[in-house]
Amino acid sequence: MLASDLRPLVKVTQHNIALLFCNYLQTIQIQAQVEKADAGFVIYCQEDKYEFAQQEFEQFIAQPYQAKYQQAAWQSADVTEVNASSPALLSSFKKQFLSHAGVVTLIVFALCWLVFLASNLGWGKALFHQLQFYPQLSVDAMLQAPHRLFGPAFFHFSWLHIVFNTMWWWQLGGSIEQVTGKFSLINLFVVSALVSNVGQFMVDGPSFGGLSGVVYALVGYVWWLGWLMPEKGLSLSKPIIGFMLFWLLLGYTSLMPINVANTAHLLGLLSGCMLAYLQALKAKKHTS
Repeated sequence: MLASDLRPLVKVTQHNIALLFCNYLQTIQIQAQVEKADAGFVIYCQEDKYEFAQQEFEQFIAQPYQAKYQQAAWQSADVTEVNASSPALLSSFKKQFLSHAGVVTLIVFALCWLVFLASNLGWGKALFHQLQFYPQLSVDAMLQAPHRLFGPAFFHFSWLHIVFNTMWWWQLGGSIEQVTGKFSLINLFVVSALVSNVGQFMVDGPSFGGLSGVVYALVGYVWWLGWLMPEKGLSLSKPIIGFMLFWLLLGYTSLMPINVANTAHLLGLLSGCMLAYLQALKAKKHTS
């Protein structure tokens, strides 16, 4: 039911576009709601914020796939029924998926899934042997197979493992690539994969894999950059940060039924925070 203090703002033809902007309004503390109408969907907004919402919609409609709108949709807790069989919705989903993820995001995403699918088709042992971290870390080993410094990040052990990691990689990596550029994301991947993989090897040996160390680096980077440089438009909500930190701490308890690469998670998080801090420090020096 429509709240009495809401005023019709604009009518759009696509449901997902209406939902995207509605979610964004809610994250900036403006009450909003979407209602179906003839040949479209009407976005209602808080009456006393009507003019501000109009200005926001003009910016939104010019660049609807900007990172801050995608981030708002990601953080929204609302669940709305959508007709999944709609060709327009499917087409829009593909467009949003590709537009949110830059070339670096998509390459890493695709490599993880290619390795996982190939592993499940019978090449698991061979692939793990090729991507596994060195049995013994030495200069000779690194020179002979430098890719194994980063290889474990691409190997996942279960459907839940890869879905969780690549979902976060697409969301956070895509936002970072859009806002700070592909070289920034490459740097994040290289540094965090190197730090988390070496650290995990030093603690538990070479039998580990997954992108989660890098994912925690992205969490730390977005978290701290949102705090140090809010003008960049990158941020994570407190509930999401709390969840990720809780999951990190849970890994250090005996409650988890599976082995968790705790060291990789922790070092990944710290490396992401550090890279965000260094970027903010560099930007401050340039402006002073």
